[in-house]
Amino acid sequence: MTALDVARWQFGITTVYHFIFVPLTIGLSILVAGMQTAWYVRRDPVYLRMTKFFGKLFLINFAIGVVTGIVQEFQFGMNWSDYSRFVGDIFGAPLAMEGLLAFFLESTFLGLWIFGWDKLSPRLHLATIWLAALGTNLSAYFILAANSWMQHPVGYRLNPVTHRAELTSISKVLTNSTTLVTFPHVLFGAFLTGGVFLIGVSAWHLARKNETVLFGKAMRYGLVVSLIAAIGVSVSGDLQARIMTKQQPMKMAAAEALYTTSAPASFSLFTIGSLDGGRELWSVRAPHVLSFMATGDPNGKVEGIDDLQKAYEAKYGAGSYKPVVPVTYWSFRLMIGFGFLAGLLALAGLWFQRRGNRWFYRAALASMALPFLANTMGWIFTEIGRQPWTVFGVLRTKDGVSPGVGLGSVVTSLTVFTLLYAVLAVIAGALMVRYVRSGPPSEEETATEDPLPAFSY
Repeated sequence: MTALDVARWQFGITTVYHFIFVPLTIGLSILVAGMQTAWYVRRDPVYLRMTKFFGKLFLINFAIGVVTGIVQEFQFGMNWSDYSRFVGDIFGAPLAMEGLLAFFLESTFLGLWIFGWDKLSPRLHLATIWLAALGTNLSAYFILAANSWMQHPVGYRLNPVTHRAELTSISKVLTNSTTLVTFPHVLFGAFLTGGVFLIGVSAWHLARKNETVLFGKAMRYGLVVSLIAAIGVSVSGDLQARIMTKQQPMKMAAAEALYTTSAPASFSLFTIGSLDGGRELWSVRAPHVLSFMATGDPNGKVEGIDDLQKAYEAKYGAGSYKPVVPVTYWSFRLMIGFGFLAGLLALAGLWFQRRGNRWFYRAALASMALPFLANTMGWIFTEIGRQPWTVFGVLRTKDGVSPGVGLGSVVTSLTVFTLLYAVLAVIAGALMVRYVRSGPPSEEETATEDPLPAFSY
């Protein structure tokens, strides 16, 4: 075990933990804004109470997400200083835009939304939540632009004197083809997360016959959003797979445990490989499916791991350019499987929800974890599948670690962060459960808190 290994574990753990909260924040920001819009248009107090109830859960999740995200940025300077020096001129630009533009927009108008219920007119107050939601989604876009540059570097040049990557076109970075397919995929995944969250919370209350009118509406809202989002995830994921095959063919080959270039290429339904992930021992495959997924042509050629390894050695020099195949293979399948089950939940819910099926309520509550697991597996696949590169084709992971940070320091920080995040997980979970169980405010409480004089309409 080296400092590099522990630094990678630390960044992976903090990233996965942080991303538990991000999709729910993105999804709930739009869904809560939609609830308030329904109240503004219909003047139905049920929608106002729904807005306040799910808005409180959104704020708890947002706060924990902000805290965990700050830690990630510090790691660039602490454990990955050589990476930061190499890409700082490029990576810093979208992150600065995220902090100075998107996060300020998000946090400012979220503050106005929190404290402006009885101080702003309903129309102006509605605008604040939509602007906060816009900031949340812009924030996601800029961060994905930075990550997409690591997957497919564009708009830069290598300085032969300083040996650093320098920005030549911010527009190319922000309109990277990888970003343009990744953002909708992440966005649909966030809507699926938010929709399933609404379904699960509503199911808990409906099973106990609490506020059946309010949570019946919330359930239908969540079911429709989740089904549409599941379809969107599938379509955008298909586009993303084709872009990935062109830009990072080794990642697609590892995702399918495809060792030999094939045309047509079959999709692995189940593969057993050697312990080192170096070869296939036995598999069950569906003919032509991988070719269609990767190229859009059922007879298209898909390059294999062994052939790509030889090509990369000739291009980049000696070394292994294979990711950890078992992790890449199974994270890809688990991502798809968990996402499919979440979409199936929404479809089943639309079938059963008129009957108030208690079996479905139990299944919905248990299924709340599905989109979170799908998102986690998706990011593990994305980042593990890119290895051994930090910036694909430009900078290897081993060349980005801080040279002056020893194993003991990284182990200490990893231990502290892991324990701290465990405490935060308990706090976040307890707060969410507490407010979910408490239910929405009563109509009388809402009317008392939010006086709406006639002139404000």
